[in-house]
Amino acid sequence: MNRKYSLSKEKIKVLLLENIHQNALQYFNSSDYTNVEYLKCSLSGDEIKEKIKDVHLLGIRSRTHITAEILGSAKKLIAIGCFSIGTNQVDLHAAKIKGIPVFNAPFSNTRSVAELVISEAIFLIRKIPEKNFYAHNGKWLKESSNSFEVRGKNIGIIGYGHIGSQVSVLAESLGMNVYFYDILPKLNLGNAKACSSLDELLQISDIVTLHVPETEQTKNMITYDRLRLMKKGSCLINSSRGTVVNLEDLAKVLEEEHLNGAAIDVFPSEPKSNDETFKNVLQKFPNVILTPHIGGSTTEAQANIALEVSEKLVKYCDVGATIGATNFVEISLPPNIDKQRYLHIHKNQPGVLNKITKVFTSRNLNIASQYLQTDPHLGYVIIDIDSKEHAADILKELKTIPGTIKARMLF
Repeated sequence: MNRKYSLSKEKIKVLLLENIHQNALQYFNSSDYTNVEYLKCSLSGDEIKEKIKDVHLLGIRSRTHITAEILGSAKKLIAIGCFSIGTNQVDLHAAKIKGIPVFNAPFSNTRSVAELVISEAIFLIRKIPEKNFYAHNGKWLKESSNSFEVRGKNIGIIGYGHIGSQVSVLAESLGMNVYFYDILPKLNLGNAKACSSLDELLQISDIVTLHVPETEQTKNMITYDRLRLMKKGSCLINSSRGTVVNLEDLAKVLEEEHLNGAAIDVFPSEPKSNDETFKNVLQKFPNVILTPHIGGSTTEAQANIALEVSEKLVKYCDVGATIGATNFVEISLPPNIDKQRYLHIHKNQPGVLNKITKVFTSRNLNIASQYLQTDPHLGYVIIDIDSKEHAADILKELKTIPGTIKARMLF
């Protein structure tokens, strides 16, 4: 559809950081967003503050952290795209109260993470890490003791969401007995069985794998006492968040030879680039697999993430749709053919919608469609009107309504 936007697309500045897959750049260009700056590195401190002063759309992965202070420098920012599953690298509440929706890709790399977990489960239970370590150091460790098949073994999944449930399906196809624990009731897939408590799951599992978000409840969820609850000779896998497992406690339990091994893909503190040295308390253990946060780092996953998030950013910028935003009310109206569209983001306080409506009715303008959604903090309304007159005056008046956070005339 040929559409004349209030701000032409070539003037909308897009900043993509951290070597986001080229699919994103191609999608923006194919959608006529040509003012795109593409950087392979992450940014922080004064550098990011200066860089985003005149940016409208920002794309990041996990290394760039967007705080409330940084958002204070982003005078023109419309939306943020996290090209990842998680959004903990952004202060979501600070973005919300500034009227900035944050989009992510909660589904696009689930298969990649699930496959890594299954491969690590097989490696750990076969004691491949030690055999590999000793072979590299000239020792021939050909033995079958404490080396097992995964078939018939119990895998315990903590967090039965998108990734956890995918692990469940793959594990069951290998003949494993699947148990899971989640703080919310979840419908099991296949023959997976829900545990009534985290402790129950730890006690019955040969392999425990974590798939939980980073929250106050999950921080240091797995400490020494809970590691000791695990079966002697069992294994732990963490590809969720770095703060979930206390690594000092894990090192202690490994030294006591209570666990047969572990695989860790995420860490409380991670290097900002490949040039920075990585140091960790687990590096001395030959029975531990350490990977540099690569759970979702496959070509397929990054390509899918790039496309999913860039589509959401373009759709919000083009028609105002916030479907899929993690910190924002979800609202969408289909594109119209010949009407004028206004977007209004405001504090959720009484009387705002009435004042918005009066801006149009006082000019005898017909509202063709109007859709409002609110949460405890803000309201977001999309308004289509039949006439294209008085645009500048209307927008000016909308911005002066008490409680207004952002107002835009889209087209």
